[in-house]
Order: sequence, then structure tokens, then C-alpha cells
Amino acid sequence: MLLAKIAAIFFVWWFYSTAKKHNLLAFQWVGIGLVGYWLAWWIATLAIANPLLNTFAHSSAGVLLGIRQIPAIIAIVIAIFIRQKFLLAETIE
Repeated sequence: MLLAKIAAIFFVWWFYSTAKKHNLLAFQWVGIGLVGYWLAWWIATLAIANPLLNTFAHSSAGVLLGIRQIPAIIAIVIAIFIRQKFLLAETIE
């Protein structure tokens, strides 16, 4: 969960600074990026992490810790994808 929170703070800053650099609406970028990040995190948590945690409930702490990081990693990849494919595409037009 700590990785998810740190990544969310980083993405707020990253989306804001990118929007300012391109003279775009910074709070709109931050909102889109944060909603995309958290939506991806929640979907990954409900669809992937929770079933895996139930399956490996009696496993070692390392396995459980690794499973808990899966939603954050997926959300990071989705946020990078949103920035590259959707938001930065607006600056080229």
C-alpha cells in the first residue's frame, strides 16, 4: 500500500509539471491521471490481488507482500500509458 501512495503522489507531481511545461490545464491533467491511476489500482485489487491473497492465504509473508504490490505496479503502468497515449497526444495536435 505504501508503494501505491508514493506512486500516486509522484504521478500528481508528474502530470502537473508536464501540463505546466506544455501550457495546458494542470488540474485537468492531474485529475485525469489520478482517476486513471486509482481506477486501475482498484480494478487490479479486486480482480487480481484479492483472489490471489485468498488462494495463497497460508503462504509466506514475502509472497503475500509481493501480491499486495501487484495493483500498484499495474496502476503505475496504466498511468504512464494514459500520459503517453492520451494526454501527450493532445500536445502534438
